[in-house]
Amino acid sequence: MSGPRVLLLGGTGVISAACARRFASEGFEVTVLTRGRTNSRPLPDGVRRLTADVHDDASMHAALGAETFDAVVNFVGYAPADITTDVARYGGRTGQYVFISTGSVYARPAPLLPIRESSARRAGAFDYPAQKLRCEEELERSYRYEGFPATIVRAAHVYDETVFPTLAGWTVIDRWRRGRPAIVHGDGTSLWNLTHAGDFARGLAGIVARRAAVGESVHITSDELLTWDEIHFCLARAAGVEPAIVHRSSADIGREIEWMGTVLQEDFRHSVIYDNSKIKQLVPGFSALVPFERGAREILRWFDADSSRQQVDAGLDAAFDRLAGDCDG
Repeated sequence: MSGPRVLLLGGTGVISAACARRFASEGFEVTVLTRGRTNSRPLPDGVRRLTADVHDDASMHAALGAETFDAVVNFVGYAPADITTDVARYGGRTGQYVFISTGSVYARPAPLLPIRESSARRAGAFDYPAQKLRCEEELERSYRYEGFPATIVRAAHVYDETVFPTLAGWTVIDRWRRGRPAIVHGDGTSLWNLTHAGDFARGLAGIVARRAAVGESVHITSDELLTWDEIHFCLARAAGVEPAIVHRSSADIGREIEWMGTVLQEDFRHSVIYDNSKIKQLVPGFSALVPFERGAREILRWFDADSSRQQVDAGLDAAFDRLAGDCDG
């Protein structure tokens, strides 16, 4: 007997690809719907692949017809209009609709730590979480007043071996290997959370097609607490270098690198600690198993295996030199 029939909207990203692999390994009957673009995260055997544009009704109808599913998981929803469309499209056709949101919808700075699912949410100046929060509000309305079987799952800085959790990416490793310092916001001691994609996928697999999760919101994060300096130290050890670091305020960094300043000031500079009691209640026995020390080694192995992956941002590199000044770390 096959497991739940699950439709994944998106299946090639950091989170969605890990979930497709996990669901398949647990015996789910998995259908992945994407736009068909080439990617570095191949899907496992046995996963059904469909190509369509979620923003095009004719394309979606041609791909799915009137099929029904035990659960639909949306990894690509971003605007409230996406939710309105999906409520109409999947109403009566799925037992559960899971929307992948972000932990960045919680107010920054958090009024009270640790952050729980009931903690204050706030739309700041950072557009990504603001849009996700509007999506959540639309889903909550649809569940409360129309009975749409929604579940909101919040991811918080999920990574896999192909992604650096620092905004500067490979440029930091390249700088270290050339004897130049990395720039870290603040004094490097604010607390942050990183979650390996495999751990997130294990948690999500326990929620999907679960009646107890319908109508609920839950975040899936690691219990490991890391300072931003510690995150950089882990990467440096994995790269086999000394972690030369220069600290600059988020505002100073933003004056040199506008896009980075927005993310830092609205999000990364604030300490976050998550209470994971709810996911552990919904999925007994769940806990994140991959510490970032191990995750950092996975990242460096992947990037060092192919020099074409080692992309240095020359503009960012120059900005870091300006921020570092004459300091050698």
